[in-house]
Amino acid sequence: MIHQVADLPPIEPIVAEYRLHRLSCPQCGETTCGRLPDGVPSGCFRPRLHALLCVLAGAYRLSKRQIQQLVGDVLGLSISTGMICKLERQAAATLAGPVEELAAHIHQAPAVHIDETGWREDKQKAWLWVVLTPLVTVFHIIRSRAAAVAQRLLGSRAGQVVHSDRYPGYDWIDPNERQVCWAHLRRDFQAMIDRGGAAAEIGQRLLWASNKLYEWWHKVRDGTIQPTTFQSSIGGLKTIVRETLRQGSACACPKTAATCHEILKIEPSLWAFARLEGVEPDNNVAERAERHAVIWRRTSGGTDSEQGSRFVERVLSVVATCRQQKRDVLGYLTSCFHARLIGQPIPSLLPQDKSEIKVA
Repeated sequence: MIHQVADLPPIEPIVAEYRLHRLSCPQCGETTCGRLPDGVPSGCFRPRLHALLCVLAGAYRLSKRQIQQLVGDVLGLSISTGMICKLERQAAATLAGPVEELAAHIHQAPAVHIDETGWREDKQKAWLWVVLTPLVTVFHIIRSRAAAVAQRLLGSRAGQVVHSDRYPGYDWIDPNERQVCWAHLRRDFQAMIDRGGAAAEIGQRLLWASNKLYEWWHKVRDGTIQPTTFQSSIGGLKTIVRETLRQGSACACPKTAATCHEILKIEPSLWAFARLEGVEPDNNVAERAERHAVIWRRTSGGTDSEQGSRFVERVLSVVATCRQQKRDVLGYLTSCFHARLIGQPIPSLLPQDKSEIKVA
């Protein structure tokens, strides 16, 4: 029999003190002072402790005061909230290069997911955008929800398939290269049913069609049916959806008619997953990626400055990307701050697998 018991030894941080001899010449008055040894930071925190503080904020959403209390309770160190802010600004500057590399990588990806959600910056309305592939995630906070932001984040790669919701800010994308999220569409169909009357029948037919779609799609993913069988079966479902949307656009319910009319305008975007390999019928992975940031926003109220936003978006990008690639977040951040300390290039977060073709 094997019986294991885990425990922690007393945590005692290593604090090194350096005394720099300072002298003033009595003749000329010039003052000289000793220099710190190579590899010793000019600040009070070495790379690993700096990285830990960033992980507590970015991966575990602790506030500055909670970090201050945890560092005191667990590590026995005293740190001011102002110093935590300073360390976050330094971290944002250090991580700028790796995150810019991730953004450039997304421009070349064959398929991406994109979404946006509300944010608060300096008590003003802002938006947090997320763009991701299976191995890379980039967050961006900006006071705009315009289509130009999406264009900048996605780039201009020909043939790139974009998963999104029905937000008009994505209407510039070729409908044949866009996959509208069916999970969002199902909410629209349920809203039609809830309105009752003529709208209910339209919503019920569309919701039935989406149920069949997901039933068949799950069988394709499980290997129960072949993709060719799925593609031949989906043709009839397309016809049902198209005809129902046309009937709905003439519905007596104005909201239902407007929704059906808007969906008809982007109808090719409903079926990219049926035509192209590696494309999913929904945008759930983007919403799951946002969830961590949304909880952070709810507990913190957003950011107080543009500098704070840069830290949040970059540390979120690093944490999410490390999780996707199964990399050690603390280890990666430590290597970044160590590289900055000794004047070396900041390590890259670009995926090692260059054959990134499927969207999970």
